Amino acid sequence: MSHEVRTTPAPDPAHARVVIIGAGIVGCSLADELTARGWSHVTVVEQGPLPAPGGSTSHAPGLVFRTHVSRTMTAFGTYTADTLRGLRVAGEPCFRAVGGLEVATTPELWADLHRKAGLAASWGVRGALLSAHQCVALWPLLAGEKVLGGFHTPDDGLADAVLACQALQARARARGARFLARHTVTAVEQEDGRVTAVVTDRGRFPADLVVSAAGFWGPVIGRMAGVAVPLLPLAHQYARTAPLPGLTERAAAALPILRHQDRDLYFRTHADAEGVRLGIGSYAHRPLPVDPWAVPAYDDAPVMPSSLAFTPEDFAPSWQDAAALLPELADSAVADGFNGVFSFTPDGMPLLGESRELRGFWLAEAVWVTHAAGAARAVAEWMTHGRPSLDVHACDIRRFEDVQLTDRYVEERSARSFVEVYDVVHPLQPPQSPRPLRTSPFHGRQCALGAYFLEGGGWERPHWYEANAPLVDGLHLPVRDAWSARYWSPVAAAEAKATRERVALYDMTPLRRLEVTGRGALAFLQRMTTNQLEKKPGSVTYTLMLDDAGGILSDLTVARLAPDRFQVGANSPADLDRLLAHAPDTVTVRDVTSGTCCVGVWGPLARDLVQPLTRDDFSHGAFGYFRAKETVLGNVPVTALRLSYVGELGWELYTSADLGLRLWDTLWEAGRRLDVVAAGRGAFESLRLEKGYRAWGRDMTSEHTPYEAGLGFAVRPDKGEFVGRAALGDPVALTRKLTCLTLDSRSAVVLGNEPVLVDGVPAGHVTSAAYGYTVGRCVAYAWLPVTAPGTAVQVEYFGEKVPATVAEEPLFDPRMTHLLR
Repeated sequence: MSHEVRTTPAPDPAHARVVIIGAGIVGCSLADELTARGWSHVTVVEQGPLPAPGGSTSHAPGLVFRTHVSRTMTAFGTYTADTLRGLRVAGEPCFRAVGGLEVATTPELWADLHRKAGLAASWGVRGALLSAHQCVALWPLLAGEKVLGGFHTPDDGLADAVLACQALQARARARGARFLARHTVTAVEQEDGRVTAVVTDRGRFPADLVVSAAGFWGPVIGRMAGVAVPLLPLAHQYARTAPLPGLTERAAAALPILRHQDRDLYFRTHADAEGVRLGIGSYAHRPLPVDPWAVPAYDDAPVMPSSLAFTPEDFAPSWQDAAALLPELADSAVADGFNGVFSFTPDGMPLLGESRELRGFWLAEAVWVTHAAGAARAVAEWMTHGRPSLDVHACDIRRFEDVQLTDRYVEERSARSFVEVYDVVHPLQPPQSPRPLRTSPFHGRQCALGAYFLEGGGWERPHWYEANAPLVDGLHLPVRDAWSARYWSPVAAAEAKATRERVALYDMTPLRRLEVTGRGALAFLQRMTTNQLEKKPGSVTYTLMLDDAGGILSDLTVARLAPDRFQVGANSPADLDRLLAHAPDTVTVRDVTSGTCCVGVWGPLARDLVQPLTRDDFSHGAFGYFRAKETVLGNVPVTALRLSYVGELGWELYTSADLGLRLWDTLWEAGRRLDVVAAGRGAFESLRLEKGYRAWGRDMTSEHTPYEAGLGFAVRPDKGEFVGRAALGDPVALTRKLTCLTLDSRSAVVLGNEPVLVDGVPAGHVTSAAYGYTVGRCVAYAWLPVTAPGTAVQVEYFGEKVPATVAEEPLFDPRMTHLLR
């Protein structure tokens, strides 16, 4: 894939013209955040009336539960609650911190609430696990005999989104912003690949930057701009009961917002002249997709565009479940309800950032009230400084592969996101369909070996092979709990052992490969990355891409194959976009992943497998570590890189996709005499953590510097100027570090995101973790204050404080004897 994207200087906030499309809670929050940063020419156009224009904001129930599996989303929620807490309109608060209570009625959810309490501790959210008796004391209407326990977060609460919009509009107007109601967008104009104006039915608005905050109308605006907006509007049911005689207004005001995750329900109170009612929201019904092009205009809608007719038959089971939890409802009834339209994405995350198709066109879409101000701050920082202060890679619109932007994919996966809103989703749990989408040339051979596939980026990725099950005999492995045993097999241990002792084949095809060519390619990559790349052809270099503040945007492996030709191993589609945006006219950047494939051949017998297949010398002296060579194995031309992500001798072998199957078969046949095995991601993850290798996006992000992440070896400040160089501080004066931990018990296992306690107090969180089958205990990496090796800490796993110890790294082969033989 090639693309003619070129960067332009960032607009000056004092003079740049910004048009925000949509005056819901996101658009109003963004206008507030931009004007607070000095943007003085901000126009918000809205098709409906103000302050309640008829989108999702106008009917949102306003529950703010902040704890999320994502640290970023939790931070968005915290910032939103803090922002709205400080806003009032005519004396009325925009946020009431009534607290949140999540109750469990099944052992499975009660266990998961312990996990959620750990997430809250990791992300700094105040919370406590409560007994059933304590839950009933907080919510007297609960059927105490059905409740096993709950999780209480006293700082969560209720947002009045329409009231908040009024307050945010007032602040933004005071700084110069204007809000224009009844302006329906009809076109987005562009010139030379850059946005130039927004056209409405009441006039044209020239713009240097446009932000679509149109909510579930986002795909409509996106089509006008020629930009994919992968979200699906779906209707979500909300009902209000008749007044409840046993609930006074004073008592209702003290009730926390309530979540009944076992039945996909939530509850809040409403007080009016007739008394106190309960509002009940349900995600238990079938997905109800909505065509955003068919939604009526405000004046044509019976209530408002986002409020569709209630379907009682869909709600009936939820009413029964609600009455079972709250017995007082047995004598009540649904007084009114509606099917409210919200935005859902294929992965359940927001769509933020500048589009790849049209420069200057930004998205702030699929953001709910809970996260509105936090997401708006991130976008405002991004527009102002070129980077948000939080890591937002999981929200970046550029995270999707092309195949994930097709209409059918977006519809199917987004509908699944609706179904899973309140589900307990394992971190490794793959979607069931549409699959398979992307397969390597080896897929048929992998299926024949009994591969168990998970999915990432649309790729089918083997995690272990059932053909290796006999190798488990004789291994002594700890018994896993039910959670950590999901999507795991003891076969992964056998495959790791085979890699350490013999040789294994790993399918590395899903790793992104870019080709950078042309006059000036070296100078360009030198400027974009941290390490010294000015080496002879045949060299391979591990390096980093930083932002201007020194944060890690990605880690790259750069092979110089010719003076002006480089193969770059990258991470996300955003890496391609960044290189394209900065490449000079003489340099071409192409994504070659889909047309190529890769096999990792690793283990002490890797040379014994590969050398007989080629006339080139693969000895250590002739083909050293971090070197590249274009050669032939059997009948297959390959690019061989002497690299290893598992800490063993070996090579990454690349060829074209049409020759991939021949490459696999050639290696497999040659390896039979060595008892070669195919090995999956389960073994891979264990081996890479034993060796201390980092995974971008989990172990380090834009919030971390190379020195904090333990990657200072990949930074060469003396090579000359590169992006982020000026911001890098003293490599010695660190206050936090990515830290290696080993669990003290050989039977304990953690998975990631758990809080780490130092002296009994949460001090950080686990990023990656896996059982180290070579070292015989679980290995975890965690962000912690600088802590000396040997320090005793605890990792909280489902409420249990598991003893662990800070360790020197790497745990395996610190003298590199396995790699350099």
